[in-house]
Amino acid sequence: MDLIAVAVPFFLLALLLELVVDRIKGRNYFRANDAINSLSAGTLSTTGGYFTGFIGLFFWGYILENFAIVDMPLTWFDASPSGIVLWVVAALAWDFSYYWFHRFSHEISIFWAAHAVHHQSEDYNLSTALRQTSTDFLFSWVFYVPLFLIGFPLEVLLTVKAVNLIYQFWVHTQFVRRLGVLDYVLVTPSNHRVHHAQNERYIDKNYGGMLILWDRMFDTFQDERDDEPVVFGVRKPLANWNPFWANLQVYDYLWFDAVHTKRWRDKLGIWFRPTGWRPDDVAQSYPKSRVDLATFDKFDPPVALAVRRYVLGQFLAAIVMVLLIANLYAKAGAIAVVWPCFVLWAQLYTIGLLNEGRVYAARLEAVRLILVVPVAAGLFVAASVIPVENALLWTAVGGYVAASLLGLLYVSKSRIEP
Repeated sequence: MDLIAVAVPFFLLALLLELVVDRIKGRNYFRANDAINSLSAGTLSTTGGYFTGFIGLFFWGYILENFAIVDMPLTWFDASPSGIVLWVVAALAWDFSYYWFHRFSHEISIFWAAHAVHHQSEDYNLSTALRQTSTDFLFSWVFYVPLFLIGFPLEVLLTVKAVNLIYQFWVHTQFVRRLGVLDYVLVTPSNHRVHHAQNERYIDKNYGGMLILWDRMFDTFQDERDDEPVVFGVRKPLANWNPFWANLQVYDYLWFDAVHTKRWRDKLGIWFRPTGWRPDDVAQSYPKSRVDLATFDKFDPPVALAVRRYVLGQFLAAIVMVLLIANLYAKAGAIAVVWPCFVLWAQLYTIGLLNEGRVYAARLEAVRLILVVPVAAGLFVAASVIPVENALLWTAVGGYVAASLLGLLYVSKSRIEP
């Protein structure tokens, strides 16, 4: 059973509940544009994983099959006392490995390039938990290789991995303050808020997934202080709502420095140097100013109310499409969802442009509606996934395009309120 897939409806329900509480209490922990960007990044990560997730599984399976030190049958992991102990050991081992993966993801440039997506949100709420990278498939699997060398069964490790990720969801909230003794043992909302800070005192602290004990053991723990409120986000702000650029931003910075430095050892070494390191010649020619948190303003471009409503409607349609794609993927595999994912990704891209108030966003959205959606639907039918005579498909596509174009026409005449 895919525990993450089972948990998704509960994630969305909890997010909606937090949003309602936020509105009732007037805390303003949510901004629609930021939350939509976080969920768009998470959607891109999930659907992109349909085509990249096999990489880690391939290496893990190969190592387990050929190099495992201990042959651990799955039957060992039952409900008996010894079986429960083995489950606990596996969960602790995964969490320990996650600590080091997470720590390296902040301390080594190329790993940070993948992980930075999760930290770009300048708000902190449950939508932030779902803001995930699309490029960590390249390296993240390496940090768990020792567990497969030991011989833990793949099914067991995938289960404790899912439990670990599900646990991390709830700590992305500002509504839960201190939890007493639990703050000393577990990763709690207070501990994890510190981790998402860009304050000098807090930055690069509290890496644990479920247990904060690892941070206390390896001197990376920092308590949240009442006299220094957390400023969320990253030192170099994303400053747009493009989920694709969110995944490429740090790679772009590293590539820029690698191209412009003169020494070959720096061109290659910059990727594996500590985060923030720059070659001397590049730093002198292209200096970067330090962040002043006293003057920090969240990225929040003004757009008309009609545009915000249109974007929300399109994003709700995107969520429906995500669920349909997930169902199709479970039934027919990755090949069957290529074109639906392409349509979804185009939608996420134009949603971001509209939320930024780009002057060309409405025109590009019209192109998406008139060309991309019908053409992709036709290719979807041509792939024999859905019969060509399926009237429901064409009715749904036609109704969606027509309604969206009417909404877009209204949006194009709207103005930003003073």
